[in-house]
Amino acid sequence: MVTSLRPKPGPPRSYRFPSFSDEVLPNGIRLVTSPVSKLPLATVLVLVDAGSTSDPRGKEGVAALTAAALLEGSQRLDGAELAEEFEKLGTSLESGADWDSAFFKITVLSDKLNLATALLGEAISRPLFPEREIERLKAERLAEILQLETEPRGLADEKFSEFLYADESRYSQPDEGSAKSVGSLTRADVDQFYRANYNSGTTTVVVAGDIPADATREMVTEAFRSWPSGVPRRQPLLAKARATERSALIVDKPEAPQSELRVGHIGLPRKHPDFFPTLVLNAVFGGLFGSRINLNLREVHGYTYGASSYYDWRRGPGPFVISTAVESQVTAPALREILLEVERIRSEPVLAEELSLAKEYLEGVFPIRYETTAAIASALATLSIYDLPAEYYDSYRRNIHNVSATDVLEAARAHLHPDELQTVIVGDAQVVRDSLTGLPLGQLTIHKS
Repeated sequence: MVTSLRPKPGPPRSYRFPSFSDEVLPNGIRLVTSPVSKLPLATVLVLVDAGSTSDPRGKEGVAALTAAALLEGSQRLDGAELAEEFEKLGTSLESGADWDSAFFKITVLSDKLNLATALLGEAISRPLFPEREIERLKAERLAEILQLETEPRGLADEKFSEFLYADESRYSQPDEGSAKSVGSLTRADVDQFYRANYNSGTTTVVVAGDIPADATREMVTEAFRSWPSGVPRRQPLLAKARATERSALIVDKPEAPQSELRVGHIGLPRKHPDFFPTLVLNAVFGGLFGSRINLNLREVHGYTYGASSYYDWRRGPGPFVISTAVESQVTAPALREILLEVERIRSEPVLAEELSLAKEYLEGVFPIRYETTAAIASALATLSIYDLPAEYYDSYRRNIHNVSATDVLEAARAHLHPDELQTVIVGDAQVVRDSLTGLPLGQLTIHKS
């Protein structure tokens, strides 16, 4: 029987991100254009500096509600008519708001792009904000929150942020708001937020696809001719920790067969100079299937189906989180291994095999992320939101390749803080509480869900 050997991979091909132009139009809107002519398609992505960190205190969730409400009708068309007009053009309008921006996106055939962009401009320039639709959107969000409180995974994520950040930090509440804050929102709040935050100075329009730059400039200028002028108005962001020493919270779910575990601390802002070493560090520690956390908890001990870690990259310092779910009886042993792995990666350089695996993965998957006009537009949006250099994507793989084991160790020692680890356990307190005795988790609190 003849067996064939698997061919070895060749050297990585060179890669260049699609070229793009970046300018400010006479009306104050920033326009980023990337002509991509592989297919007769184009994506228009409108970014407004009106994300959840812009929510006024007590009105958390108004940014997300405003972005959703902008799809519910213009002064000429109601929500159903607006959706139908987009469907006639072979597309649909997506909207949303994350921590750092609100976005509105369409992808359409090039010959329908002018009409679709004009309709997009109308939808977000001349909104109606029907009170009935706003109340419906609020009810949908409240139903999501209610469902979340019954689902351990989502509840653990929400409670971890609440437990990690000080009450006065916007990051301590969900980006779409809590039941209390969303329930208090009114149409007037939405209208006021829109008028305060949606203007030319807060807006970037990204166009990627089969259209020349000159035509894009005319198209966007015309579509946003009624867009009000204005200047950026970012409010100060507080990302203060609730505690500076280790502590733990059990969110009691009686008779729960599993414990959802979240362990971590406040991480880094996206535009941190150690971004690349930290990215590789996390890939080795918990960002890949073959990472240390997953191999330890899943492969060696059989505690879980999967464990991971991640940095939630935002303009401000988002959380660093280690996440897994284990059977209730092994909650304490799993936490012990997590704490040991945090200490271990700070104590000695990572192995050459680990470093190679992490870097090859990050370098290898990078080019295939940007094969569609929508993906290219989203990548350009990232440059805008986080004020990254124009050559960021062309130099990405080189920056990953240049990270050494020493760089990873220095990043671990600088940016992983064992003494500040906060732990949230969503599970059966009666089963897990006593087993935690002796673990260095700090002060333990139990919350009845």
